[in-house]
Amino acid sequence: MNPFDFFYKSTMMSLKDLLDNSKDRSLSGQKWHILRQAITKRLLSNGNSTIAELSSELQSSVPTVTKAVNELLSEGYVVDLGKISNSGGRRPSLYSINPTCAYFLGVEVNIARISIGLQNIKNEFVSIELGTAFTLQNTQESLLEFCNLINSFIEDSLVEKKMIVGACINFSGRINSMEGFSYNYFFSENRPLTEIISEQLDLSVRLENDTRAMTFGEYCEGAVDDEQNIVFVNYSWGIGIGMITDGKLYYGKSGYSGEFGHSPIFDNGIMCQCGKVGCMETEISGWSLVKQFNAAIKEGKQSKVVLDDIALGLQHKAIIAGALNFEDPLCVDLVTKQSEKMGRYLSILLNISNPDLLVIGGDFSQLGDYVLLPIQSGLKKYSLGLVNRDMKLKKSTLGRRAGVIGACCVVKEKMLSPLINN
Repeated sequence: MNPFDFFYKSTMMSLKDLLDNSKDRSLSGQKWHILRQAITKRLLSNGNSTIAELSSELQSSVPTVTKAVNELLSEGYVVDLGKISNSGGRRPSLYSINPTCAYFLGVEVNIARISIGLQNIKNEFVSIELGTAFTLQNTQESLLEFCNLINSFIEDSLVEKKMIVGACINFSGRINSMEGFSYNYFFSENRPLTEIISEQLDLSVRLENDTRAMTFGEYCEGAVDDEQNIVFVNYSWGIGIGMITDGKLYYGKSGYSGEFGHSPIFDNGIMCQCGKVGCMETEISGWSLVKQFNAAIKEGKQSKVVLDDIALGLQHKAIIAGALNFEDPLCVDLVTKQSEKMGRYLSILLNISNPDLLVIGGDFSQLGDYVLLPIQSGLKKYSLGLVNRDMKLKKSTLGRRAGVIGACCVVKEKMLSPLINN
């Protein structure tokens, strides 16, 4: 079964067939169902409305719209927000989508932590846990532990599982979102990972690349205002980019777009974690920063930061903290030099894609100007003047929540898009 077939079947059960054809096959039944869909679409896409506003926009009589709204009220999909003031006459009621009619689960996984969040249909978190300890390994035991953590989170949230219409899970590396395969973690030739996890969670599941999810999170709820062409940089242990083109996530033909960190741009003979030589990450990344720091210490340079007894995948965070909290000269110097290099090679992307907005996210974004100013300097020096002039540079506003928020937004968009866009 295609994962989206399962996704939509489970979703429809939660939303009372609003996206399905009406069970009543009569002409009048079909018209009635279309009206209910239209009301739901209006409240989802444009916000709160009165009966009069709905009647005018949908070109349907006030009594007919009132009847349909009352049905949606009784079913729990619409709520009455109370009377609003007007210039005279009877005060109309304001109606909205019931925020508790559907929930969306977002999960972000990295090598040492897992973050989970549950949002309602109004984009409000009802429960969120960031940075729960978890060791990601390519084993059945690790997968089962991962699923158990998610199930425990759902139980603690006090939200009925049947009200959760879907989950999106973010992994780093190569993700085939459409077919449900992860090629870096828990890969099986026989079955999509989405099927395996769906069975454990009893939920419809979508997989997404972590950087793409973060990108979409910033687009929906973060640093993006009205820009429609965005490049997002996940500047962390590795380097990934996500792109929004004309308001849509860009996947590429095979769904593997964004592996910016594995561009072979250095003639340095350094082996990358991907197995190739001279990738961008060999000099610009969290793991390359750790190597540079250790080399500097061996050369006799001093630092307040000690990396002993820190898990490998978290060592770069200690250096970031050294720059941010202690203004440690070595940490600041290494981060600054690396980020200026980042600006230089990001200029290639700018010259090619000419985006409205460049957003810097990931672990390094918390350093603010320590990272943004060197990147900006590199962009100014190496990108075309007109391209750089027309583009905004911003830091992520979602921070550590970007991946979880993005995952919720991805699953929500996939569920609601047939209703919103039809």
